[in-house]
Amino acid sequence: WWFGGGSDLTPAYLFDEDAVHFHKTLKEACDNHDKDYYPRFKKWCDEYFYNKHRGECRGVGGIFFDDLDETEKDRENTFAFAQDCLKSFLPAYMPIIEKRKDMPFTEQEKEWQQIRRGKYVEFNLVHDRGTAFGLNTPGSRVESILMSLPLTASWHYMHEPEPKSREQRLVDVLRNPKEWV
Repeated sequence: WWFGGGSDLTPAYLFDEDAVHFHKTLKEACDNHDKDYYPRFKKWCDEYFYNKHRGECRGVGGIFFDDLDETEKDRENTFAFAQDCLKSFLPAYMPIIEKRKDMPFTEQEKEWQQIRRGKYVEFNLVHDRGTAFGLNTPGSRVESILMSLPLTASWHYMHEPEPKSREQRLVDVLRNPKEWV
């Protein structure tokens, strides 16, 4: 037996308070089981969700863990940890969704979102172990494996955001992951 899982935040625009809230919620779930879990699994998340060919993380992080087995803790405690991580999902995400879902946006902001979605697609198709495993499994349902991809995305040749823009601020954080809590 083993447990694995994770939760990460991949915004098109960075709102520090959202990232702090998200990470605090995950840290609380981790700290209920082991004070070393959050820093360990946050680092693992930053390293795992790294788009090597772009030199940046996919998003602003979260937690990621895999292959937690009896060498970690017993089955019941590890399962309880995985359950608490799952229970933290809605409290971590829903306040952000409620706060941001009705925000107006410009065409330029929508285009940036599409570019960021393109980077998300790149990571999932090039680096994600789960996607590769699924696509290389005979008889797998490709549509189910690719379900997490956005419906639309775009790529612009050698695109760089304007210096000192909100877009550049996000890219700076993606290239240098922050400690949010």
